[in-house]
Amino acid sequence: MILDILLIINAAIVIILALLQSGQSEGLSSAFTGSGGLNLFANTKERGAEKIIPTITLISGITFLVLAVLVRII
Repeated sequence: MILDILLIINAAIVIILALLQSGQSEGLSSAFTGSGGLNLFANTKERGAEKIIPTITLISGITFLVLAVLVRII
């Protein structure tokens, strides 16, 4: 019961954090056409929330996965 509530809260946090992240490319069409100059090795100058939000999203996603497995096992 408590794990279910934690899973729902964590899911909402992951959704909100994913929506808060800034876009890294020009859209879906640039992924297929190759335009937009996407360079994975480019130096990014992220500051403040732009630097913290992806890390928190990753941690929340891993927590979501662990909670989902625990809810299924228990």
